[in-house]
Amino acid sequence: GHYRPPHCFARYKSAILVAYRNQEKQLHHLLYYIHPFLQRQQLSYTIYLIQQVGSGSFNRAKLLNVGVREAMKDEEWDCLILHDIDLVPENDYNLYICDEYYPKHMASAMDKFQYTLPYKSFFGGVSALTPEHYMKMNGFPNTYWGDGGENDDIATRIHLAGMKIVRTSPHVGRYRVMDYSEETELQEPWSRPPSRHNTRKMWKADGMNTLQFRLLSRTKHPLYTKITVD
Repeated sequence: GHYRPPHCFARYKSAILVAYRNQEKQLHHLLYYIHPFLQRQQLSYTIYLIQQVGSGSFNRAKLLNVGVREAMKDEEWDCLILHDIDLVPENDYNLYICDEYYPKHMASAMDKFQYTLPYKSFFGGVSALTPEHYMKMNGFPNTYWGDGGENDDIATRIHLAGMKIVRTSPHVGRYRVMDYSEETELQEPWSRPPSRHNTRKMWKADGMNTLQFRLLSRTKHPLYTKITVD
């Protein structure tokens, strides 16, 4: 899953982190599109798949914390790209590098939202943070089990840590959702999901500084490095 340009020195090193569980079809689609896309940008990068075992509720936010912790053992990455498995970028000018000063929301125009933001503070899909940004906001919460909500917690954390969100312009930050059907549109309201956490109170006490997990395996495949955790 690692690549560096053979004929030049890459100016940026980016870790692509994907939380994963039993989404084989989406994974094949993403890998098919994302490797040529990133190579055209002449990046040095590794794709990390962080897999949760068991049949309990999915915890995307905690898996991304695990991914950051493990990826930083390999390299001093310039940028951490947090990537939903079912999103494919449509515009080659959407550079998978970080903003120097602030966390960057990259999926600013997704087809399932008619290429607009579903609500103003939306931070889902694909985002880019430097390791410094990530640690400054204490990473993601570890306590979000099941779908939804954690992206808004993260957006709030960014502001509480004294930063702001910058967005890729909508004509560049275009993404297509794979296996998208009208059913999912009905299931995913455009309104902001209700928060289940007191982020203002908890952000310093729940995150990278309280991360606990059991590493079951770490295997290098040709197209990704898989990190399996309990």
